[in-house]
Amino acid sequence: MAASSSASASPLLLPTGPRRASPSRAWLRGGGGASSSRALGSDAPCCCKAAAGGSAAQCGAADGFVISSGSSTRRGLLGVALGASALGLAALDAVAAGLPPEEKPKLCDAACESELENVPMVTTKSGLQYKDIKVGEGPSPPVGFQVAANYVAMVPNGQIFDSSLEKGQPYIFRVGSGQVIQGLDEGILSMKVGGLRRLYIPGQLAFPKGLTSAPGRPRVPPSSPVVFDVNLLYIPGLDDE
Repeated sequence: MAASSSASASPLLLPTGPRRASPSRAWLRGGGGASSSRALGSDAPCCCKAAAGGSAAQCGAADGFVISSGSSTRRGLLGVALGASALGLAALDAVAAGLPPEEKPKLCDAACESELENVPMVTTKSGLQYKDIKVGEGPSPPVGFQVAANYVAMVPNGQIFDSSLEKGQPYIFRVGSGQVIQGLDEGILSMKVGGLRRLYIPGQLAFPKGLTSAPGRPRVPPSSPVVFDVNLLYIPGLDDE
């Protein structure tokens, strides 16, 4: 999604998915793009290699740290790096151990989910389906206008893979201009300001190339269905008139 300068970009909403991470950061990606052997390969900081079984002496040489030297600054930096790596690996271990994930903010809570079962489903010609949790009272956005919206994007089992709530600000983009996936574009165009809607987006209107997984984010397979909760907040061009 290509947002205006007033909002941070969210490449996950682009139809083509996010850009690939640069090689120097490829080891950080917990899934999708890199295997475990590559994740601790030449791109990984040596502290991670040490945690995976390499010796401290080997890592000291590889990273240019002479552990036996009198450089307290270098030893201090290496200690900080090792500590940060240990915290990261501990977080990954917690996920692997099946501990409950941290609760993420949602637009539709448990009570909302219960009420949603009685809301009629609307199906459009494209195959998009939606349920209006709350019908807005403001105007609908004309094609090409900017809109400000909060969203929570999920895979069908409810796992969240992107959310403006976690970023702490609404997302602003030009609706009907292909700046987001087709299902989101279509779903917002028929909303009214103040409305809250759940979009059931079929694979052909979602991410053709899919999205890789990452720590705290599930993988989205290519052309697979996704679910978006969307709250249309305002339309800058109309509200300013």
